Order: sequence, then C-alpha cells, then structure tokens
Amino acid sequence: MNIALFTGPQCSLCDDAKALLSQSSKASSITLTEYNIRENPEHYHLYAVRIPVLKREDNNAELGWPFSLQDLELFLQ
Repeated sequence: MNIALFTGPQCSLCDDAKALLSQSSKASSITLTEYNIRENPEHYHLYAVRIPVLKREDNNAELGWPFSLQDLELFLQ
C-alpha cells in the first residue's frame, strides 16, 4: 500500500506519526513517501496547519494528526 506522509522540517509530531506507522500491523506492506510541505506551494497551502497528514494513494483518504494506533489501523484497512 502506498502512503504519502506530508511533513515539515523539525516536526516532532511527524516523527511520532512515523513511529506509529512502524508499529502498525500493516507496516511491512506500506511504501511510505514523505513530502516536505515547504518544498511545494500546493502542499503548503493544503497542509501547513495540519501536519502530519497521511494520505492513501489508492483512494485519496487522509488521516490528520492527532491519531492513535487504532485510528491508523482503521485507516489502513
């Protein structure tokens, strides 16, 4: 499963989101691509006050912070 993580520089919440991803039961089947929102004006406009945000590439569903491991597992189903 391809997942985009919208992040920013020195984002400790983004580190927390990555840690939760690594704990997920689906961790081995996830291909994670990180996007620094400061490198793309469109991403910055969409996510500046919301990071970290996960986005599934198969259905464009988004999961914004804060989320728990349980929330993440439901998102990845």
